[in-house]
Amino acid sequence: MLGIIGAMAQEVEQLKQEMESPRIVTVAGMDFYQGRIEGREAVVVRSGIGKVNAAVCVQILADRFGVSGIVNTGIAGSLCAQIEIGDLVLSTDTVQHDMDATGFGYPVGQIPQMPVFSFPADERLRALAKKCCEKVNPGLGVFEGRIVSGDQFIASREKKDWLVREFAGICAEMEGAAVAQAAWLNGIPFLIVRAISDKADDSAAMDYDEFERQAILHSVRMTRELIAEYEG
Repeated sequence: MLGIIGAMAQEVEQLKQEMESPRIVTVAGMDFYQGRIEGREAVVVRSGIGKVNAAVCVQILADRFGVSGIVNTGIAGSLCAQIEIGDLVLSTDTVQHDMDATGFGYPVGQIPQMPVFSFPADERLRALAKKCCEKVNPGLGVFEGRIVSGDQFIASREKKDWLVREFAGICAEMEGAAVAQAAWLNGIPFLIVRAISDKADDSAAMDYDEFERQAILHSVRMTRELIAEYEG
C-alpha cells in the first residue's frame, strides 16, 4: 500500500475526492484518508509545509498504516535551465541544504552522525513513476536528479546559484529531504516527485500563482496512474 504525501491541500484534494469509501484517521492534526484509488489501496495525507511536518507525517504512515512505499508529491523551484515550469522532477536522492554542522567538521548538508550524506530514492518507484508520467502527461519534460530541501522559499538568484554549486541540485523545495530521511530510517522505499512551478529566482513571486495549478495537475495525473500500477 502506497502512502501519498502532499504539503498543501491543493495537491491532495483531487486524490481524496476520487477515493472510494475513505476511512479518515486524524493524527497530529493531519487527516489520513485510507481507501481505494483506481482499485488499489492507498493512504493520502496533507502533511503541511516544512520539514518537521513532513517527517512526523512519514512516521505516522509507518507506525499506524504500515505502508510499503511512500511518494511525496508537490511543487518546486527549478535550479536547472533545462527544466521548465510545468515539468516533473523525480528524485535520485535528496539533501537538506539548510543543515550546517560545518563547525563540527561536517560538510554543509551532512546530518551529524548519519552514515549517508544524501538519501537515495527507490529505483523501482522512480522507474515506475517515469513510465506513468510519460503515459498520462505525453510531451511533458521528466527529469531525474537531486532534490534539495530546506525550510526556506528560494526566491533569489544568489541562493539558487549557491544550491547548484554546493549540491548540484536540480530543484528546491521544503519537505522532500525530511520525507526521505524519515522513510530511510524506517526502511520504507520512497520517491520524491516535484512539479516545477517557478524558476527559484527573482521571477518566483510573479510566476508562482500563475503556474501552480498547472504543476499540480501534472503531478496528480502521474500519481493516480502510479497508484494504479504499484505492486508492493
